[in-house]
Amino acid sequence: MAVNSANPLIVQSDRTLLLDVHSPRAEDARIAIMPFAELEKSPEHIHTYRISPLSLWNAASAGFGPGDIAGALNEYTRYPVPSGIIEGFADTMARYGKIRISGAAESSGELSLTAQEEAILEEIGAAKSLEKYLRRNAAGFSLRLVDRGTVKRELIRLGWPVQDEAPLVAGEPLDFALRTISARGRPFAPRDYQVEAARSVLGSGGPGTGYGVVVLPCGSGKTIVGMLLMSLMKTNTLVLTTNVAAVHQWIEELLDKTELSREQIAEYTGDSKSVAPVTIATYQIITWRPSRDADFPHFRLFRERPWGLIIYDEVHLLPAPIFRVTAELQAVRRLGLTATLVREDGAEDAVFSLVGPKRYDVPWKDLEGKGWIAEALCTEIRLDLPERLKIPYAVAAPREKYRIASENPRKEEIVRQLVENHQEDQILVIGQYLSQLGVLAGLLKAPLITGRTPNAERERIYGAFKRGEVRVIVVSRVANFAIDLPDASMAVQVSGSFGSRQEEAQRLGRILRPKGKNVWFFTLVSRYTVEEEFAVNRQKFLAEQGYKYSIQHWATPEPPTGQPGGLPRL
Repeated sequence: MAVNSANPLIVQSDRTLLLDVHSPRAEDARIAIMPFAELEKSPEHIHTYRISPLSLWNAASAGFGPGDIAGALNEYTRYPVPSGIIEGFADTMARYGKIRISGAAESSGELSLTAQEEAILEEIGAAKSLEKYLRRNAAGFSLRLVDRGTVKRELIRLGWPVQDEAPLVAGEPLDFALRTISARGRPFAPRDYQVEAARSVLGSGGPGTGYGVVVLPCGSGKTIVGMLLMSLMKTNTLVLTTNVAAVHQWIEELLDKTELSREQIAEYTGDSKSVAPVTIATYQIITWRPSRDADFPHFRLFRERPWGLIIYDEVHLLPAPIFRVTAELQAVRRLGLTATLVREDGAEDAVFSLVGPKRYDVPWKDLEGKGWIAEALCTEIRLDLPERLKIPYAVAAPREKYRIASENPRKEEIVRQLVENHQEDQILVIGQYLSQLGVLAGLLKAPLITGRTPNAERERIYGAFKRGEVRVIVVSRVANFAIDLPDASMAVQVSGSFGSRQEEAQRLGRILRPKGKNVWFFTLVSRYTVEEEFAVNRQKFLAEQGYKYSIQHWATPEPPTGQPGGLPRL
């Protein structure tokens, strides 16, 4: 094959794909490779995709074969595709479909697991992690319906993705549509990428469709994707999300943009436990139990109604107990929504096997370029530790080193200056440690929201911020989760979770709703400390999403002597 310099794709033998975004055919190539390649990095000029076993099994589950992948690569590659790479794809994809689960969901609760080869059955039978779930029979194995997801998860860890042919239940019908004029009197129409995302999960309606994960940046309207899918499926729906504020935001959005009445929507939280055709619940209430050894009393919610669809908001945050219940709900259509599938515990395979494969994603900067999310200016401000803390820092244990660096009292003056310099912005000051946040809230005379703040007080503060009555809020890690503050235009990150990429995505996402102007994302880092090392991980994530960031060095006066760390302990 000759070199075609007009093509946008470079296929490398390590299974990475480099996409030249300036090529006229770049968008067509992106659409072509999306079913079988995972987007890893999307900086200014070259986007990097990786073809992994998981992405190939994802493609196989959607009906793609090695020939389809070869065709897409050959169509858009700039240089000849490395020899042997397609054969490697074929070998990996061939593992999908060798194991099948079948059986009617309405049967006695038994499903059948079969394999194409006796050797595979023997390997499965020898797996200690599966022995309590599978019972050998003449055809292969039988398993209980409630163990369907657990078995699929364990098999994918063994390198055997399951072709699940057991049918999905229909769920109780719920007929409604989206509004064209919102309840607030504004014209409403879903964006093109939101429609594409919802339809990618719905699919043809046949086997292998009706479940999956949509990856979109914070601020791009993932909730609308969920509502679109609900309106297309027209069935009883259970939505699980991260906190009570997010529950109320879902309810507000449903009432504003759909024809559903308030009586058709219920809240299932610590404050209110009711069930309706559309029920919004928190992960926390579902996973609560009175003691470590007790059962989860609220798991019954999953069986209260004949749900036809379950939506997992911020699916990358699924707590382990929810994995257990999700494993039982494999007969229900499922949608996962997230800004990033990155999990610091590496449990992406669990999301794939229990909720479904990734069906849709789009680079953050693509949506920014089209005006759907705001353009963010990212700045890291580095500052020295006070002299009196340098020796305590030097002799501290690793975790205490991180805390001393994070709570550097010199950050207080910088936060004050940033707030003073940005009088036109609505600002979130975000951090990890309550003692530090308490001091900053007092310094700025701003309300403080932590996990201890009662839900009613939390929503009162959020409401005042949305109305412009409060310009600055100091927030703990609760800001990482589904909070809709559309007017926030600046975030100052004073401390975080050891360089978590997931956290960085969530915090940046708090300010990305389109505003017709640039937004500001500042991170404060103590120089020559472990905090600087962890910051590199966060910088890398931002760069991979296409965000430019600058590094500035600020000098501040020596802060007054206080308690250890320069901050009072609360």
